[in-house]
Amino acid sequence: MGGRDPDRRRALLDAADRVIRREGPEASMASIAAEAGITKPILYRHFGDKSGLYQALANRHVRTVTGLLRPEFDRAGTDLRSRARTTIDAYLKMIAANLNLYRFLFHRAGAEDSRTHSQMTAIVRGLGEEIGTVIAAEGAVPDPVRAQVLGHAFVGMVQATGDWWLEHPEVDRAEVVEGLVTVIVATMSATLPR
Repeated sequence: MGGRDPDRRRALLDAADRVIRREGPEASMASIAAEAGITKPILYRHFGDKSGLYQALANRHVRTVTGLLRPEFDRAGTDLRSRARTTIDAYLKMIAANLNLYRFLFHRAGAEDSRTHSQMTAIVRGLGEEIGTVIAAEGAVPDPVRAQVLGHAFVGMVQATGDWWLEHPEVDRAEVVEGLVTVIVATMSATLPR
């Protein structure tokens, strides 16, 4: 919200992060306020409401995610298999290392709050569009519509598989990465002009 001290806002988001990482997706606003040493009404005053806090957390972490993944995927001169492998591996490492936060943002906050759900959906859609644009620009799939379809399909596949993998920690991450990479490379190979 305008007029609020950005350092104080950052400190409140840090407190929210700590509580969510510690308590999981069921972390309460009361716990977050207590961690920050304030009351719930003061917490809400800084963010407008619970939705405002959810969206501030989402914005903070989306920048981190895209900042981590974009350089991996955009790495020029690297073959598709290597780029897909490093990008998917970076994504899976990140969600595993931030499991409670990931579940909070993508499952709890998205389920509770339609604005946060829309924001998280827009983020996933944006990544799909970006990958589709890269696929088309590199000439891997000359038809821009088909490139967009594939970009969105790859992002959705990786996200859904990542959710599944988080529920199956006995499955080695490298096996999951290679399975996804194989599908992406096979799909791209099948779409190349003969």
